[in-house]
Amino acid sequence: MAITGDGTAAEGALPLHRGAAANRGPVQAAAMSGAREAENIGYRGPTACAAAGITYRQLDYWARTGLVEPSIRPAYGSGTQRLYSFRDVVVLKIVKRLLDTGVSLQNIRTAVQHLRARGLDDLTRMTLMSDGATVYECTSPDQVVDLLQGGQGVFGIAVGVVWRDVEGTLSQLHGERVDTGETLIGKNPHDELARRRNRAG
Repeated sequence: MAITGDGTAAEGALPLHRGAAANRGPVQAAAMSGAREAENIGYRGPTACAAAGITYRQLDYWARTGLVEPSIRPAYGSGTQRLYSFRDVVVLKIVKRLLDTGVSLQNIRTAVQHLRARGLDDLTRMTLMSDGATVYECTSPDQVVDLLQGGQGVFGIAVGVVWRDVEGTLSQLHGERVDTGETLIGKNPHDELARRRNRAG
């Protein structure tokens, strides 16, 4: 399925096949469980930047232009800090990859809207393919192969892989409980190593 510039999904040689939730494998089920647990955790701008591999300037520009806005807490003037959800950070990382490969901003905006409209289980099974002009959604290996054989696809982004990558990075960084504002300290392996050395000394 092609995600077109006007925001519609263009059915072509690649029909969209949405699998039932019951067909999720153990990897998708684990990702879903972790995502639901993380719904009450938000990430400030610097943390979102570190996990997505972008600069704070990019983050700020994308928020101000409405490309990727924080879904938990936007900035209300000076003194307030944006708070991004886990899903927001995944979208930020995907936007960075699409920009790096030359996809137009218009098509990226359309892809972002499409990603935000999809359910969490759909995201973990989705692969975004692009020829640099159009972004295609593939939800099965057969669709990816068909697209490549058709000469349209040049590169692909497996959303589930990005999801797990962001999950691993954020587990080592600080988060914030949405309900209480409590800071959650990440499990940084370097910090743990330092604690062990201090105990040994």
